[in-house]
Amino acid sequence: MRFNGHDITRAKPADIAKKGVVRSFQISAVFPHLTVIENVRVALQATSPMVFHFWRSTRELDHLNERALELVEAVGLSPYARTLAVELSYGRKRALEIATTLALDPELMLLDEPTQGMGHEDVGRIIDLIRRIREGRTILMVEHNMSVVADLSDTITVLQRGQILAEGPYATVSKDPAVIEAYMGTDHG
Repeated sequence: MRFNGHDITRAKPADIAKKGVVRSFQISAVFPHLTVIENVRVALQATSPMVFHFWRSTRELDHLNERALELVEAVGLSPYARTLAVELSYGRKRALEIATTLALDPELMLLDEPTQGMGHEDVGRIIDLIRRIREGRTILMVEHNMSVVADLSDTITVLQRGQILAEGPYATVSKDPAVIEAYMGTDHG
């Protein structure tokens, strides 16, 4: 696998992230007993020269607070900045995870089913968030909610057993007979 001319096939996740590729999984990976802003600050610390300065006072990281607050605001979590992550709804935890992902300033974001398991109100919030953050970056998403796919995607690639079955805009791919047969079956009655 290559990204921007670099072979990243066997690279470690941290090295891939440094090259500008950051991923977010289905299950939220936040620090539950840290506040929203502290979670984002930890992510910002990863790009700081002080990344491994664990023994220093947390006040030395205060210079990261302004950017952390900007990211918290960007994902719509300003009212929850001082809330422990464990107290957030699932959809807001996903938004927090996206904020921590954005802290690494990725060129390519990989999102694995970003709306999986959410209530309708959270799905709409995440769709709006993804629409806002895609400016200036590529987002590659695995998503099975077809309304989300239709709403967000510029190009859709449908895979069957690891092979590309169809590719193009939603209006075209959703009507492709091979896609319909593969995912809906056929009526042989």
